[in-house]
Amino acid sequence: MSPDPAALTTLDGFLGGRLSLRQPVSGHRSGTDAMLLAAAISGDAKGELLDLGAGAGAAGLAAAIRCPGLRATLVEIDSDLAALASANITDNGLSDRASVVQCDALVAAARRKAGLQDGRADFVIANPPWLTPGKSRASPDGARALAHVERSGSGTDAGVAGWVRAMAALVRPGGGVAMIHRADALAGVLAAFEGRFGGVRILPVHPRAGEAAIRVVVSGRKGSRAPMEISPGLALHSLDGKSTAVSDEIHRGNFAMDIL
Repeated sequence: MSPDPAALTTLDGFLGGRLSLRQPVSGHRSGTDAMLLAAAISGDAKGELLDLGAGAGAAGLAAAIRCPGLRATLVEIDSDLAALASANITDNGLSDRASVVQCDALVAAARRKAGLQDGRADFVIANPPWLTPGKSRASPDGARALAHVERSGSGTDAGVAGWVRAMAALVRPGGGVAMIHRADALAGVLAAFEGRFGGVRILPVHPRAGEAAIRVVVSGRKGSRAPMEISPGLALHSLDGKSTAVSDEIHRGNFAMDIL
């Protein structure tokens, strides 16, 4: 007898209960980073949003709920996570504005075979794997490894450059992209954005007020010639460890960073 899928997942609430997300008990699980990525998009944004490496759909579905004018396409390579994302779409009543495409977003031929044509999206977001092969302990869980460890070797792009290249291919001219990554990966993200996106904005995310940033949200527009900007940093917690008001509002879906 196959195990009960409900026993292998948890049901987690986001956006103050407006989004209920079924996620694996073990493996890739979304949280604050996904909500930060969803908050990058203005509430009045319209058109198609692609969420690359969507997992169970947290960032893309949160953005769709926040922005009624968006249609979300969740792109995920792992079949189990793609199935969860599809179920989450149905369970949240978003079947008319969201869908799932299972494919390797980093491989152009795989994207085309799955029906993802270049230049189709108004917005593309991504929360790519952050750990470097050989410099981190890989999880035995295949989905978790795909979610957290950069791929290497022939046959596919490796590292952040491959993700940015896919984002640039899929977004339309003038469309916007946003990526969340480790703060210490900023140089690589900016190098990958160079020549592809302008109007680049960097939002540092700090664990506590006065502490060094641990995340950056980097956004840009395809074909823009606007100069780079560094936005005021966003602190998730105050010095006493309590969540900041802005962090609370982001998690409830009531605050937009308006960088896209």
